[in-house]
Amino acid sequence: MINYITAPFKWFFKLEAASGLVLLFAAIIALILSNTSLRDLYFGILSTHLLIGTKSFGLDLSILHWINDALMAVFFFIVTLEIKREFIQGELSKPKRALLPIIGAVGGMAVPALIYVVINFETGDTLKGWAIPSATDIAFSIGVLSLLGSRIPVSLKVFLVALAIIDDLGAIIIIAFFYSTELQYNYLLLMLLSFIALVLLNKFNFKKFVPFFLIGIFMWYFTHESGIHATIAGVLLAATIPHRKNEHDYSLLLKLEHTLSPYVAFGIMPLFALANAGVILDGFSFNSLLFPVPLGILCGLFFGKQIGVFVFSFIAVKLKFAEMPTNSNWIKFYGVGILTGIGFTMSLFVGNLAFADYSSNMDGVKIGVLTGSFLSAIVGYFILLIVTKKK
Repeated sequence: MINYITAPFKWFFKLEAASGLVLLFAAIIALILSNTSLRDLYFGILSTHLLIGTKSFGLDLSILHWINDALMAVFFFIVTLEIKREFIQGELSKPKRALLPIIGAVGGMAVPALIYVVINFETGDTLKGWAIPSATDIAFSIGVLSLLGSRIPVSLKVFLVALAIIDDLGAIIIIAFFYSTELQYNYLLLMLLSFIALVLLNKFNFKKFVPFFLIGIFMWYFTHESGIHATIAGVLLAATIPHRKNEHDYSLLLKLEHTLSPYVAFGIMPLFALANAGVILDGFSFNSLLFPVPLGILCGLFFGKQIGVFVFSFIAVKLKFAEMPTNSNWIKFYGVGILTGIGFTMSLFVGNLAFADYSSNMDGVKIGVLTGSFLSAIVGYFILLIVTKKK
C-alpha cells in the first residue's frame, strides 16, 4: 500500500529532475538563436501563422501562439492531474503535512508580488506584471535539488514538489481571474456546457479517455474564443478525470499522468523554453537590470521568494499550525526556499500574458526571469552543498 502511494512521487521526481537539464539546454539554444545571424529565421518561424481547421471553423494563429495557448494547455492538464492526485492520496491529503507547503507557497507568491509592485508603483502599465515573480518552475528547481543527491532528506524534496505544485495552482487562479480578456458570453456558455458533459463522464466513471479528449478539444476552442485564457481548458479537463482513492488496479488519472508526462517534460516544456527564452542581448549591460520590469522580477524571484517561503513557513511551524519536514533544519529549509525563486517556465508564461499588448516590455521580462532564476539556482545550490553532508 505504501509503495503504491509513494510510487507516483518517486517517478515524478526522477522525471522532473532529468527534464530540468533538457529545459536548460533549450533556453541556451534560444539565447544563441536570438543573438546570432539566425535571429531573423528564429523570430520569423515563431511569427509564422498556421491555420488549423477551416476558415469558417478553425483558428489561424502564429506558431508562438499555438505553443503558448494549445501546447501549454496540455502542460496545465498534467499539472492539474498532479495537483488532484496529491490532494486525493498524496502529501497534500494530510492536513498537518499539507499546511506547510500551502502556507509557504502563499508567502512565496505574496512577497514577490509586493516587491514587484513597490518597484513598479510609479511606472503605470508595468504593474500588470505583478504576478510574474510569483511562480516556481518545478522541473528546474527539482533538477537543481537532484544534483545534491542523498544530501537532501526526502521530506524536503517532497516539500519542494508540493510547494511548486501549489504555486502552479496559484498561477492558474491568477491567470483565470487577472489575465483574461473581454468575455464572450455565448462561447462561455458553450465552455460551461462542455465542462458539465465532462463532469457527467466522471460521475459515471468512464474508463476510456477518448470521450474526455473529444469534448476537451471543443472546450479548448470555446475557452479560447470566450476571452478566458485557453490553457484553463486543460485545467478543467484534468479536474474531471476519474481517480478514486481506493483504486488499486486502474486509474485513468494515473495512466494519463504516466503516459503524457514524458512528452510534456521532454517535448512541450523545452519547446516552450525554445520559443520564449530568446532575448536580444545587443546593448545589454548591468544598467539593463535596473529598469523597473527586470529589477522587479529579479528582486521578486531572488529575494521575495526566499523571504516569503521562509518567513511564512517559520511562523506556521512556531505557531504549531504545521510540521517541520523530518530530518531537516532551518538552514537546509532556507536553502530549499531559495530554489523556489527559479521561476523560468511559469514566469515567462505569465509575462507573455501580462504584456500581451506591450511587447516592448518582454525583453525586460526575459532578462529579469533568467537572471533571477539563475541567481536562485546558484545560491540555493551552494548553500545546500555547504550545509549538508555527503552520505
